[in-house]
Amino acid sequence: MKVSNVSQMRAMDRAAIDQYGIPEEILMENAGHAAFSVLQQMESIPNRTFVILCGLGNNGGDGFVVARKIHSAGGRVKVRILGDPDRFKGAARLNLEILRRLALDIRQLQSAAELRAELAHCAAVVDAIFGTGLTREVSGLHREAIEAVNHCGRPIISLDIPSGVQGDSGRVLGCAVDANRTVTFGLPKIGNLLFPGFALGGSLYVSHISFPPALYDSEELKIAVNTPPPLPPRAPTGHKGSFGQALFIAGAAGYLGAPGFAALSYLKAGGGYSRLAAPEDITPFIAMKGSEIVFLPQQATAKGGIALSNRDALLELANNLDMTVLGPGLSLEQEPQQLARDLTEAIERPLLIDGDGISAVCEDLDLVRKRRSATVLTPHPGEMSRLIGKSVEELELDRIATVRQAASDLNAVIVLKGAHSLVGCPDGRVYINLSGNSGMASAGSGDVLTGTIAAMHGLGLSVEDAVCKGVFLHGAAGDLAASSQGEDGMTAQDVLDSLPRALRLDRQGWPAALNERYAAPRPAS
Repeated sequence: MKVSNVSQMRAMDRAAIDQYGIPEEILMENAGHAAFSVLQQMESIPNRTFVILCGLGNNGGDGFVVARKIHSAGGRVKVRILGDPDRFKGAARLNLEILRRLALDIRQLQSAAELRAELAHCAAVVDAIFGTGLTREVSGLHREAIEAVNHCGRPIISLDIPSGVQGDSGRVLGCAVDANRTVTFGLPKIGNLLFPGFALGGSLYVSHISFPPALYDSEELKIAVNTPPPLPPRAPTGHKGSFGQALFIAGAAGYLGAPGFAALSYLKAGGGYSRLAAPEDITPFIAMKGSEIVFLPQQATAKGGIALSNRDALLELANNLDMTVLGPGLSLEQEPQQLARDLTEAIERPLLIDGDGISAVCEDLDLVRKRRSATVLTPHPGEMSRLIGKSVEELELDRIATVRQAASDLNAVIVLKGAHSLVGCPDGRVYINLSGNSGMASAGSGDVLTGTIAAMHGLGLSVEDAVCKGVFLHGAAGDLAASSQGEDGMTAQDVLDSLPRALRLDRQGWPAALNERYAAPRPAS
């Protein structure tokens, strides 16, 4: 499903009205009806009281429609407006006037104390305060009202996005509603899907509110939920060469886990032939854990890294395989760093650069820009900071823009790792991944990701599809590990061991709970 930013959604609203002749009143009616249908799933309506908090914009107008629907279904409503009701315009004002003719309980909210008393005796709360247009910190009575809602202990449904969450980033501007369910309109917004906004929205529903597909499926919308293509079928007569061959250039003295996890995850994720070029001194120790890997012991430097003298042999091999993974545990020693730069420039096959390999190319990013074959970079925020020359704090202000700009500048597919990892493509497309959990935030998990991505390419997917599929399945393997043992204490080994099951379920069908989560958001009628 496509995802929009706030300005794109405003343009879609305007196009629906001006280009397709859909009146604003119909759009608002459809939005309110969709929210009411979800509210009906949450709570019985007849003879019960609902508090509806409405701001002064169209989000408040959507709340007025919900109030009318509740009244029509036999419920009682208390509509509390945060601000001067005379400031409503257009469709929102029309719906306020309808409520007044129905003689409903409509008042301008004067104090948080008043609100707390009403919340104590309601069945549920409808949050229609800000919507996606919020650009400043929440303060004053608005902040007090949101805090009262969050402490009332009643079910909460937010319209479009929890009030207080910034629509383009998911950041909380001072404070935000912590909703049980959110119904978003037209398309999900970036802030619905990125943390912390995602965690505050509860179950997410979407209604196209009668937009034509030409709007919500437009090629101009470059952001989407990561729903990669199916795994290619495995040929019954296939041999190990049929399912891909990859080279891993990784490891140094003291870094035995990273190369082992990367190379073994290629096999666990369905790849056929995994070669690991690691320093000769550490190869026997890695082999004790991953005997299925084909080892290529490399001449080592005095400090235990891969020596520059191995370059020509590694280059020749890399140019005859499907993909090379460069960097896990490579070390920051001078020779391995120079080796990484030389190979980045010379390898003419798809190349995935991770970890210390990213540190190496940060010294000369033109080596990446000038590559003719596909390049994949898998940075965590600290590594991304070095790639783009901005602080982690700056890039986290707008992760979508960060990964989009970097992918375009470097002509590479970039995975910005983290909660809901992002996949950025050189043409501006960005995919938001919904699998994974905090238990995966441990050493070695990123190394498992590199092998998983390479395996997807070995199985026959294009590089971009392989990245999207690898990111998704890596997160899904983490979810499977967490479901069996919990997130606390999970290790990269647990994710690695769950990869075969993740692939099997991807082919055969996910359990209902995971399928619902990965397909988010749900449709709202």
